[in-house]
Amino acid sequence: MTHKILRIDSSIKSEGSISRQLSDDILARLKSSYQNAEVVTRDLGANPLPPTDAHWLGSFATPVDERSPAQAETVALSDTLIAEIKDADTILIGLPIYNFAAPAQLKTWLDQMARAGETFRYSETGPEGLVKNTRAIIAFSSNGTRLGSDIDFASKYVRHMLGFFGITDVQFVASDHYAIDADSSLKAANEGVAAIAA
Repeated sequence: MTHKILRIDSSIKSEGSISRQLSDDILARLKSSYQNAEVVTRDLGANPLPPTDAHWLGSFATPVDERSPAQAETVALSDTLIAEIKDADTILIGLPIYNFAAPAQLKTWLDQMARAGETFRYSETGPEGLVKNTRAIIAFSSNGTRLGSDIDFASKYVRHMLGFFGITDVQFVASDHYAIDADSSLKAANEGVAAIAA
């Protein structure tokens, strides 16, 4: 059976990105565990998604047969993004820390998919995620914002949003003090990669 991996890169750096390198290492680890892995890559740093603005909201509010070509295209993109996460067995997300938070382009990706009836629904007991049996591995990189610290406003948010969609099996691999001690930071990240189980 094919193991489907969705890779999300969000670094604005095309070269020298720690989160991209860490994602490369994690992906290699996953491929060694799943010989029949199939990978879909979406590079949000190189190809940012359009914002969830008034046009985006209006596109979904407009009946299907009344949508303009631009509105139909907007809805189709969101549908594609949702289909990608629903189809994936594992989602690999590169999470570089920018100003103590997640990159804007990664938040836009999450916003595009936060659609009632598609990735979550409201029930009598509260919201319920609709993306089931999916695992997420987060490649967390920072020059000095430690994973889970008081100034880390990214990891908890990303974990919460994934959980909101129903993805609760979330693992972080971190290189989180690169500017302070590059060798130690990379050593910890390598140990995290090695600990990833199939």
